[in-house]
Amino acid sequence: MIVQTLEGRRAFIRDNTRFQPTPHAPELSLHLADEITPIWQLTEEALEEIGLPPPFWAFAWAGGQALARYILDHPEIVAGKRVIDFATGSGIVAIAAMQAGARSVLAADIDVFCEAAVSLNAEANGVAVDFTDVNLLNAPPPEVDVLLAGDICYERPMAEAVMDWLRLGRAAGASVLIGDPGRTYFRKDDLLKLAEYQVETTRELEDFAVKRTSVWTLP
Repeated sequence: MIVQTLEGRRAFIRDNTRFQPTPHAPELSLHLADEITPIWQLTEEALEEIGLPPPFWAFAWAGGQALARYILDHPEIVAGKRVIDFATGSGIVAIAAMQAGARSVLAADIDVFCEAAVSLNAEANGVAVDFTDVNLLNAPPPEVDVLLAGDICYERPMAEAVMDWLRLGRAAGASVLIGDPGRTYFRKDDLLKLAEYQVETTRELEDFAVKRTSVWTLP
């Protein structure tokens, strides 16, 4: 199957998305789906037999948009630093970090389709982003300066595992920033809110067309 190759996946994305600015960070344009249902059905039909997850990479989720906005407005957070963008999806946060002057960014996602999405989106925005599909939760966080995570609290087990992993990274000396639009399983008892935004999204993805979304850090 052609989508089992990186170039095949890149072609699939080009054919089934539209290159467009993101609402809350219009400096960045991404290959995004205009509607959720067609891309979801296409993905299920084309990819189900090889067991790939749904196309989360085809949308600019509210948490990622907010985190990208914050990084672009506060480049000193990542400038000259080694960064990991966990659960990168479309790569919006990783691309924002590179545009803000990061020394290097590793975009991590267990969905190998994200490699194609990140590479296309990074190229289109004039930056270079590294990618890994290794599940980073299976080991302590690598030695980097900044850990970024947007919209990672959809399910309780995943949310708890990611937050514990991010706390390990903070204990090892990395700065941690998280973008979250009020997901049910987001634990923020020991977090510090840095900013709050009204992020435009779509009712196909969310319960509201505009989501109140915050950026948090582990102090």
